[in-house]
Amino acid sequence: MATNQKVSGRTYGAIFSVALLSFIGILTETATNVTYPELSRVFNISLDTTQWITAGYLLMVTIVMGTTSFLLKRVFVKRLHLIAVAAFIIGDIICALAGNFPVLLFGRFVQAAATGLSTPMMFQLIFTNIPRSKLGSMTGIAAMVISFAPALGPTYGGLVATALSWRMIFWLVLPLAIISLVLGQWLITNIPLAETKPFSTGSFILLALAMIIWIYALSIIGKTGFDFKFWVILLAALLLFAGFVKANGSGTTSLVDLGIFRDLPVALDGLNYFNLQFINIGISLVIPVYSQYTLHASAFVSGVVLLPGAICGAIISPFAGHLADQYGFKLPVLLGNVLFVIGGLGFWLLQPHLTPLLMMVLFIILRTGFNFAFSNTISNATVNVAAESAADVSSLFNMIQQFAGATGVVFLASLMAIFQNHGTGSMAQRTYVGGQLDFIMTVALTILTLVISLFNYHHQDQR
Repeated sequence: MATNQKVSGRTYGAIFSVALLSFIGILTETATNVTYPELSRVFNISLDTTQWITAGYLLMVTIVMGTTSFLLKRVFVKRLHLIAVAAFIIGDIICALAGNFPVLLFGRFVQAAATGLSTPMMFQLIFTNIPRSKLGSMTGIAAMVISFAPALGPTYGGLVATALSWRMIFWLVLPLAIISLVLGQWLITNIPLAETKPFSTGSFILLALAMIIWIYALSIIGKTGFDFKFWVILLAALLLFAGFVKANGSGTTSLVDLGIFRDLPVALDGLNYFNLQFINIGISLVIPVYSQYTLHASAFVSGVVLLPGAICGAIISPFAGHLADQYGFKLPVLLGNVLFVIGGLGFWLLQPHLTPLLMMVLFIILRTGFNFAFSNTISNATVNVAAESAADVSSLFNMIQQFAGATGVVFLASLMAIFQNHGTGSMAQRTYVGGQLDFIMTVALTILTLVISLFNYHHQDQR
């Protein structure tokens, strides 16, 4: 990690160029959430199939991120940035021109490869060029990118799809990708570490298969529930995860350095990073769906519900980072987790009285808590490892972030789908019951996250 307290404008520009690519990649990740009914009609597919636009995208991002710990040590960041921007532009054009769902999904997978590369690159540039005294502020800004974009996505998607066309969701971000290309190729100068170990292909295949089967297992809950088939597939995924851990830790090479999790605070930060993003991405899908089916709001209004929370999160993130720089990571993380619990409880306890306006207020509370805690969680993990392990923290935590998002989207959508597909009463009533289960799950995870944080910082204080 850099020790020089002065940071050049070139460094900030390089970080911005990669952050911009991450932003538009994550923005399009959720922009299609409010277009599910329209896409289902256009391509004559079911909603269960349509959700793979988001879940499959997040899954592909996670898989690509599994290569970044190796790539960031072997390949110049400028070259990786060029590859990422090219993938985004190609995938974006494919999506905009797609004539059927498989082509659209293929375009999303190509775009996902870009986001899978760009987000770890952004953190790598920060962790290797920004001094410890400014790390909290810069990771706060980075968190603003990766948390503001998915919350803004439904509003952006709803507005563009309503006023223009769902295809314009992709065309309108194309100029931003070109700006990222020009700035990045001009300003990025990072030199990779001297890594000589070969790529761990076996570990990568096991991890990719484990995540794909895991997401597939969760996706069938909405149709078949927690039946025998689900448990068999889930067990297969867990066995593959175990196989990955064993393969990754044996031989002369590894995909990522799982050894960083031997340090308890880093392991606990990793768990909480998963919980935070599971809820953030999952609830950002549940709210628009619940608003349309149960509250009978339009696609545009359902997306706008998330906008004030996204804006508040964008404002809070740099402040939360500055707070960490001044007082340490404990204060903003615990404050954020308390607000996280309050927001989650509000959705559950006030469900009979929910309106789009009330959901907007509760989401503001939830997102404020999220942004206080999120970036400071990965920053706390980074300062607990050696400088040469910064790339592993960046890669692993960003993989956790995306995998948590994919898990949150599929699991919460599937819980709601159980009652939509097999419940009684009107669709609004069935969605209400499914939403109640989602809100209970949210509360349970927010409380768990707070408890883990209290234990984690108590443990660190004792060291």
